[in-house]
Amino acid sequence: MSDAPQTHPRPLSPHLQVYRLPMTAIMSISHRMTGVGLAAGCILITGFLIAAAVSEEAFDWIKDFSITVPGTLILFWWSFALYYHLCNGIRHLIWDTVHLLEQNKAIMAGWVVFLSSAALTAATWYFASIY
Repeated sequence: MSDAPQTHPRPLSPHLQVYRLPMTAIMSISHRMTGVGLAAGCILITGFLIAAAVSEEAFDWIKDFSITVPGTLILFWWSFALYYHLCNGIRHLIWDTVHLLEQNKAIMAGWVVFLSSAALTAATWYFASIY
């Protein structure tokens, strides 16, 4: 050990408290999270199909659950996850063609994915509400 006094102890590795994740890392993590969310949300969609096949009472029960606040939130976030996963998958397909790989274009594409997912979700819920 050296005899020099340490004035500022530094962390041994970059921790999340001091490290800002780049946009591509955030998009990658959220792509995986939406994939898991889609799998979990498919339970509710499958419940609709099974209930419709079983009886009218079963279908009415799951329909009544879907119009409650928790049921509506599950369907809303499931639809956002569906559009986000779709748009981000398209972005990955574009990357496979060796386009939009520069840092500033990758960040811009990330924002396009997020905004298009939000717009598609809003449009879906708007059209679902008027019919």
